[in-house]
Amino acid sequence: MFEAAGSPWRVPYNGRFRVAKAATEPPGDAPGKSECRKRLKGCIKELDDLQRMLYAEDSHSLLLVFQAMDAAGKDSTIRAVMSGVNPAGCQVSNFKAPSAEELDHDFLWRTARRLPERGRIGIFNRSYYEEVLVVRVHPEYLAAQRLPSVPGDLENLWKARYASIREHEEHLARNGTVILKFWLNVSPGEQRRRFLSRIDEPHKNWKFSSNDVAERSHWDAYMAAYEDALAATSRPWAPWYAIPADDKPFMRLQVAEIIVENLKRLGLAYPRVGKAEKERFAEMRRLLDGGDEDPEGGAGKGGK
Repeated sequence: MFEAAGSPWRVPYNGRFRVAKAATEPPGDAPGKSECRKRLKGCIKELDDLQRMLYAEDSHSLLLVFQAMDAAGKDSTIRAVMSGVNPAGCQVSNFKAPSAEELDHDFLWRTARRLPERGRIGIFNRSYYEEVLVVRVHPEYLAAQRLPSVPGDLENLWKARYASIREHEEHLARNGTVILKFWLNVSPGEQRRRFLSRIDEPHKNWKFSSNDVAERSHWDAYMAAYEDALAATSRPWAPWYAIPADDKPFMRLQVAEIIVENLKRLGLAYPRVGKAEKERFAEMRRLLDGGDEDPEGGAGKGGK
């Protein structure tokens, strides 16, 4: 089973992750914005090549999960990092409030339907983790799920859901899905600045939502939920990476480098053609080289 590469941003597997110690800003020796952008272009090219081999080999899939507070940069990071990938080999799924049909199923059902098939990259912009993040901060949402029983101590419910998530991800990993999960860790001060820019800059007004501002009052509760969820579900086959998100160029580069490094660990290669198939190639070449006429009825090699 695939085991992820190391990274300074990888959440440890020992359950000792602490949000208070997770950086929101780049380290002092981090490359500048222009260098980050330059290196990102190189990563995008590598990712394009790796995705082609992933598709051709058709034995693994890649699932990227993005979670963050509002205005952390999920959408722009997905757009920037995946800008060079063939759209035919990549699918992005955005999970907002569940529909009535989705509420009539278990909490993993709606995301399971969007899992990438072998050879493809699937991106979850929010995910089943909402059920131990937003729903934990707002337990009143549980009423709409009509669970057969809700323990009086909700901590038992969250622990049960962590267990379900771990088992679900391990099952996917055993069957060839590489899972990389990114928490884009923005500071409350930087989030405030980005919200204000959505108010002040007309071309960003459409992004602004008063609900996002209201959620800021639950910041501490969200951080507690993230701390417990990441600590409980970061595993070698499905690691979490807590990426500093106050500097967007640095954040995007870190995400891209982690994806590229982990895809390289798969040892991807284009399928090798056997002797019999190569012999058929030779025959097809003979047939193609032997004719002078265009299949559409036009002139052949020397025609005008």
